[in-house]
Amino acid sequence: MTVEQKKPLWQRLGWLVLIWGLSVVALGIVAYGMRMFMSAAGLSTH
Repeated sequence: MTVEQKKPLWQRLGWLVLIWGLSVVALGIVAYGMRMFMSAAGLSTH
């Protein structure tokens, strides 16, 4: 059995930032979709 080496800190932080960024983008897409759906249903934010 071999011991797995830890990946470098910059690589681990890079994955963390990438996942965070993708989750922010996904949340924005969902919010935009909900806004379009509400607008189509005649609801408004004004």
